[in-house]
Amino acid sequence: MQPSATAKGTEADESGRQETTVTVRCTGHVRTAVGAHELEYRFTGTTLRAFLEDFFAEYDVEELLIAETEAEATARGWAPAPEDLPGTWRKNPEGEQTRPYARVCINGRFNEHYDGFETELEDGDRVALVYPFMFCV
Repeated sequence: MQPSATAKGTEADESGRQETTVTVRCTGHVRTAVGAHELEYRFTGTTLRAFLEDFFAEYDVEELLIAETEAEATARGWAPAPEDLPGTWRKNPEGEQTRPYARVCINGRFNEHYDGFETELEDGDRVALVYPFMFCV
C-alpha cells in the first residue's frame, strides 16, 4: 500500500499514522556522533517529541542533548537570572530541557519559543541539534 498525502503535506504509512520528513542539521559533538552535518530524516508522527524519540532510537545522541533533571539543565557558576528579564523568557518543563550547552531549534528558533516537545513539525522543517552551544546574556 502506498503512503497517502494529507492536508499538511505529510504522508500516512500503512497503518494510517502520519509520517513527516525534516532536514536535520547537527553541530559539534552531535555532528561527530551522527557522522553528518545535514541529513533528511523521515519519522512517524508530527511532533518534535515523536521526531526526537525516533531519532534517538537510531542515533545515540540523547545524552548529549537532553537533561532529565533541572540540575542537568543548569550550568554551574552562572550568575542567577535577574527577576525582571527583558522580552519573553521561556523554559521547557523538567525532563524536556536541554543540557546547559545544547539546544534543539526548529527553523532557526529554540523549541521553547514554540510548544516545547509538543511543537508540530511539517515536511521540510529544519531541526537543528546543536551541541555545544554558546551564548551571552
